[in-house]
Amino acid sequence: MISLNILDYSPIDEGHNAREALLQTTELAKTADKLGYSRFWVSEHHQMLSLAGSNPEMLMTHLAASTERIRIGSGGVMLPHYSSYKVAENFRMLEALYPNRIDLGIGRAPGANRLVSYALNEEKSRPLQYEQQVVDLKSFLTDEFAEGHRFNGLIATPVIDTKPEMWVLGAGGGSASIAAENGTAFTFAHFINPFGDGLAAVKHYRENFKQSSLFDKPKVMIGVFAVVAETNEEAEEIAKAFDLWLLKSESLQPPTSYPSIQTAMDYPYSPHEMERISGNRNRVLVGNAEKVKDQIEKLAQLYGTNEITILPNISGAHNRMKSIRLLAEAFNLSNQ
Repeated sequence: MISLNILDYSPIDEGHNAREALLQTTELAKTADKLGYSRFWVSEHHQMLSLAGSNPEMLMTHLAASTERIRIGSGGVMLPHYSSYKVAENFRMLEALYPNRIDLGIGRAPGANRLVSYALNEEKSRPLQYEQQVVDLKSFLTDEFAEGHRFNGLIATPVIDTKPEMWVLGAGGGSASIAAENGTAFTFAHFINPFGDGLAAVKHYRENFKQSSLFDKPKVMIGVFAVVAETNEEAEEIAKAFDLWLLKSESLQPPTSYPSIQTAMDYPYSPHEMERISGNRNRVLVGNAEKVKDQIEKLAQLYGTNEITILPNISGAHNRMKSIRLLAEAFNLSNQ
């Protein structure tokens, strides 16, 4: 039985604004809660003007208050920008308010360009290694410090009886090693690196996992973009806007909004751009609900996991809503 999750970027559709995008994310989370999805995560992107998701912790607070059952998480907090102690306090506060419903997903990608990274870190004289930050964060969440740790005895408040689930996000072997060493859960970003060492990374994580007070055994999740519609033809049409958004998001001139399907159909693609789009299609599942369900099941089998996170990052709030409804029906989530 596959557990389905959602990671939402809060895309700002062409002709709309950031407030509308965040309200649409709220409605998507409320619907996912009712449909039977297990987790709803939100992202951290900076100066990506087509996305409203810049501060996952604050958005998580709103989403947790707006839902009843579903776990709410970050996908993820870009830890190198922040103090591990402050992140631990943020997520202990969330966990205190919504016990057993909070996921702390962390990553080391900047989620931004160099200027943004500089703005976020200007006052840091000696940035810590990411590996040490993860150790520190785990220590603050569990109140378990190695002998001689420089913060031994320091408590992240509020003091609570439960812990948020801690997930290390990554697209390669380095993050897998960090997750295994610290006994956290591991999320592999298939939507970033479908041709890479994903299978090897997951295998390494499982074989080297060290039991901790967070998890007694390895826990793996795979993330993938998904475009789901009533027919394969409609899904392909919607996917054209995704193709253009992803192409431009990874260019020197990122889009200021998420393009409409019509904008994507009217765009004059160069041969090089068409080649890039063809390659990017390996990062996304496209089709009707049954076709995507089959692809998800194959992906889960490939990685040996029962947790798949879809990113319904497509044009139009109505299309995103329809997408998650169709997939929930195909998997019969409400009866699981």
